[in-house]
Amino acid sequence: MNNYIDFYFDIISPYAYIAYKKILKSKDIRFNYKPIFLAGLHNLAKIEAPAFNKYKMKNIKNDCDLVAQKNSIDFKWNSKFPINSLSFMRGYLCIEEKKKKDYLNFFFEAYWKFNEDLSNTQTINKILKTLNIESDKFFKLTKDQKIKDKLIKLTTEAFNKEVFGAPTFIVNNKVFWGQDRLEYALDELKKN
Repeated sequence: MNNYIDFYFDIISPYAYIAYKKILKSKDIRFNYKPIFLAGLHNLAKIEAPAFNKYKMKNIKNDCDLVAQKNSIDFKWNSKFPINSLSFMRGYLCIEEKKKKDYLNFFFEAYWKFNEDLSNTQTINKILKTLNIESDKFFKLTKDQKIKDKLIKLTTEAFNKEVFGAPTFIVNNKVFWGQDRLEYALDELKKN
């Protein structure tokens, strides 16, 4: 039995952002953050990303607004959605542990609260400067094979656990998919 919840996420997912904001309100619960590359996970699962289905996209935008409002989460649909999240998901893996929480918060909010263009290097540099992370070193590390392999390993691990989207929570080897399943994951954790 686990005393924590695995949280599989990608900053590109609006629902992962909403889940993350809910997690921050979950006091005294330990979450094990598991960054994945969502596009890679979709490829492994042979799933078309909802971002490329116009019918799903209209519903997702409306749904995210409703869920965010219901949970008092500041949210704005990003006008540049979708973008490639590979570099900043790798970035999460290569920064110091003590900066990970702020890194995640700044990148999530830049994209899903402030409508920033995270495909723009200047935007990323601005966030890194705020976090006191040296950008040249950061971008060099995101291209390091060990970091690339680590994200591939985490994404493959997620796929092997039957994760097919973000966010996903795993407790006691049970999979809970979607921001609206956090409560179920918390209930499972309480059984321990």
